[in-house]
Amino acid sequence: MQSNKNIFEFYQSSGIYDRVIFRKNNESKLDKLNKLKLKILNLKEIYNKKDDQIVFFDGDTHSNVMIVGDAPGVVDEINCKPFSGEIGKLLNKMLAAINLDRSKVYLTNIINFRLSDNKMPSKIDILRFKPLIEEHIDIINPQIIFLLGFVTLKVFFENKISIIEARGKWFKLEIKDKQIDCIMSFHPQFLSKQPQQKKLSWEDLKKLKAKINERNL
Repeated sequence: MQSNKNIFEFYQSSGIYDRVIFRKNNESKLDKLNKLKLKILNLKEIYNKKDDQIVFFDGDTHSNVMIVGDAPGVVDEINCKPFSGEIGKLLNKMLAAINLDRSKVYLTNIINFRLSDNKMPSKIDILRFKPLIEEHIDIINPQIIFLLGFVTLKVFFENKISIIEARGKWFKLEIKDKQIDCIMSFHPQFLSKQPQQKKLSWEDLKKLKAKINERNL
């Protein structure tokens, strides 16, 4: 028994124990993400897509800050990455304005396939993907979520409130047994067409930064 204790103490003091445990936890999260990805790929034929046309995520899987958008566009599909191209550059500038590095957050969309003609997701699309985004959030387990766009609002609020009323307000999103702080704002795609709304988006970004600082994230 004493020899087992000595071995355990050796591994702890050497740092090997912590590295092994960290790797195990890391693999566990990645395993869950891979299983979720397979669930989403089961829908590919409905959307007439191939395996390499899924737009799953970008960023840091261990981040405490998660950004959720509506649905991918053409450039996102080409790059297999959410918030790509000019829209991605705008988002990067928005985050940089509050000293937040894109690589330090986790980004995904409600819908993980580009819809034909970039149409607005239907009620059926939302019903298909809602349990998947909830599972996605549960896996990443962020402390804060920045929700961008009308579809994210519809998924979590249905038709109870407009984006004008919802943006800039904090609310609790309940996922399983967890309550996560969320704030709603305009999608960069919308801001590219309505640049006069950037001043409101800036107010939302400042609130996001204040919450990050409050949590020491």
